[in-house]
Amino acid sequence: MSHAPDCTLDHGHHHHDHADHDHGNTADHTHRHGLGAHDHTPTDFGRAFAIGIALNIAFVIAEAVFGWLGNSMALIADAGHNLSDVLGLAVAWIAAELSKRPPSARYTYGLRGSSILAALFNAVFLLLAVGAIGWEAVVRLFNPEPVASGTMITVAGIGIVINAVTAWLFFAGRHTDLNIRGAYLHMVADAAVSAAVVVAGVVILFTGWTWTDPAVSLLVAGVIVWGTWGLLRDSTAMSLNAVPRGIDPAAVRAFLTGLPGVTQVHDLHIWPMSTTEVALTCHLVIPSGAPGDAFLIDLAHKLDHDFGIAHTTVQIETSPDTVCALAPDHVV
Repeated sequence: MSHAPDCTLDHGHHHHDHADHDHGNTADHTHRHGLGAHDHTPTDFGRAFAIGIALNIAFVIAEAVFGWLGNSMALIADAGHNLSDVLGLAVAWIAAELSKRPPSARYTYGLRGSSILAALFNAVFLLLAVGAIGWEAVVRLFNPEPVASGTMITVAGIGIVINAVTAWLFFAGRHTDLNIRGAYLHMVADAAVSAAVVVAGVVILFTGWTWTDPAVSLLVAGVIVWGTWGLLRDSTAMSLNAVPRGIDPAAVRAFLTGLPGVTQVHDLHIWPMSTTEVALTCHLVIPSGAPGDAFLIDLAHKLDHDFGIAHTTVQIETSPDTVCALAPDHVV
């Protein structure tokens, strides 16, 4: 990446090339992919998605049927929520596959950003599902009806096992990929919801308090909102190219400013390319002249190792008298 047209250099030209290509000359520009100690290649969760979707489709059908036969709003609400999870898993899987597609002339980053859109979709879809569940639960709370508590306990107990197994399939990626985190949170929430339905069934079985059924549905809604809020916040921020959580932009700027020979850093941008990859661009002012390939390769390695930024683009300016239109912080 070069913003040479926006910068007037006192030596009348601006030379740049790629530090990870062997051009046999000094480079003023580095463009690195995945260099360093971190592996930013997304883990393949295709098998996990396939198993999770199959298990949940079968359970949704069974839960909806037994919920209707047993007149349990809690089971029906949980079946609706699980149905949204099937759609959520499908969207996450599609996005995970699309993010593997190579760049093209039009989509120069490939379709990596689709994983961010999938995470945002899942968050919004879950909140819409909460609204439907909550509304029906409130209606039933004031007009409770008899329910088959034994059916509630049995079906929800099966749900705990299915959702726990599915969550376990995504356990490894819950901290490194927001898209996978969305799938994982779906399943953990479902396991907790099924546990709550079991509790409601036990209460009704021993007390006859039928209002417990819609009350648990409202509890389900609260759990979903609580678990989804972080996903909505992070996916929205990523969609707006915010600096990813876990990366301190001030620390990155301080690191760049402290590099040998650097007197100024400007036009610094850090943003997520996908739910697993982070990119950075900046201008470094080095009056002593072009630092060479070794400097640029080491810089990319340190940004990747220390900050998890694997896709780095740096423009070098060699004169302190350079007038760069992108230098002010308020200019993008």
